[in-house]
Amino acid sequence: MPTQAAEEPHVTNLKPIFGASGVKGKKVTTLSSQVTISDFIQSIIKDSPTEIDSPFSVLDLRVLIDLMTKWTTNLPTVKPYYAVKCNPNISIIGALAALGSNFDCASRAEIESVLSLGVSPDRIIYANPCKSESHIKYAASVGVNVTTFDSVGEVEKIRKWHPKCELILRIKPEEDSGAWCCLGLKYGALVEEVPELLRAADMAGLKVTGVSFHIGSGGADSRAYHGAILLAKNVFEIVSQLGMPKMKILDIGGGFTSGSKFDEASLNINDAINSYFENEDDLVVIGEPGRYFAETTFTLATKVIGKRVRGELREYWIDDGIYGTLNNIVFDNAIVKCMTLRFGSKPENITCKDSKTYPSTVFGPTCDSFDTVLKEYPLPELEMDDWLVFPNMGAYTTSSGTNFNGFSSSTKHIHLACSSSSSVAREQTMF
Repeated sequence: MPTQAAEEPHVTNLKPIFGASGVKGKKVTTLSSQVTISDFIQSIIKDSPTEIDSPFSVLDLRVLIDLMTKWTTNLPTVKPYYAVKCNPNISIIGALAALGSNFDCASRAEIESVLSLGVSPDRIIYANPCKSESHIKYAASVGVNVTTFDSVGEVEKIRKWHPKCELILRIKPEEDSGAWCCLGLKYGALVEEVPELLRAADMAGLKVTGVSFHIGSGGADSRAYHGAILLAKNVFEIVSQLGMPKMKILDIGGGFTSGSKFDEASLNINDAINSYFENEDDLVVIGEPGRYFAETTFTLATKVIGKRVRGELREYWIDDGIYGTLNNIVFDNAIVKCMTLRFGSKPENITCKDSKTYPSTVFGPTCDSFDTVLKEYPLPELEMDDWLVFPNMGAYTTSSGTNFNGFSSSTKHIHLACSSSSSVAREQTMF
């Protein structure tokens, strides 16, 4: 099944990743072009069937590499700052650091995690407009010297505890992007508040070096970037009118997804930057992708631990659910899909492609009936110890899980793999 790294022609591209902090010293299985992540999961289960008593995930470093290549191709002038909150796994952080990404942190714990991998503090933006004083003091002590703000109160806290910190003003886009998670409900200065905030920062002796915004996450209309970037340009002009030092940073936020939606967003972003900032030769543009890098890099494998038959209906229990990795169904509006691996009563049929399917409900392991993963989902007949495999399970999954009912979402094992680009493409056709 898996092959050794030396047999892959692209291994020279992988050396920095395999040697990255958070990856180095861990087993990374390099897969040939004929082996998909689903094949790899099958091999894990087959090799140690009695030792696997909990769900596990696979992180595919090849997907991460391809996503970074896509980012630098589509948005060559935008520096990525990975949003750690999306998935704080140290292997993905370390790999992204080796690929050249910087980092968006929102708390002391996230900053500590990134710094623990040897990342320089000047590669971190403290992108939380409202911070506790103890966290601000910590950022000052470790040299994280750029942060966001959107209120006068935040200016005073930063003046008191981190006076050398550079500020980025978070503004609220004027138009609704239609995103499922609209961050403008919580953060962002209104247009009429901008002059007062800039004056407050100037009077406090703090340097405002840029503007940030976020059009929202999950289903956002990328055409909203035009209005948001124009609004940011207006803030640059207000700074000039107030006689303050010229700003240099445009932070376009996060909410990116991979695939065709990223292509569409890239076109709108590039067009808006060229239209509104064409004369800003020294402009530094940054983005805060989280979902874009994390979502499709992780695949979750869960075991069938219970079954009930009611006529044509099938009910199954698996060992992960909405209080664990699959919490993205509730909190991130995720629509999950799965494939089946058969290891129970019919181990000879490993991948289920039966023509006969049954409307099936899949429950998580907790005692809460709300812990329901799938309803009336077409599945073949499954038995105990068969497996359900869920792709695209890296964004706001383990980072948002709980330990409800004693089922820990933080102890799941993560296997590292590196597939070939061709096997990634073939895998996508299987779901």
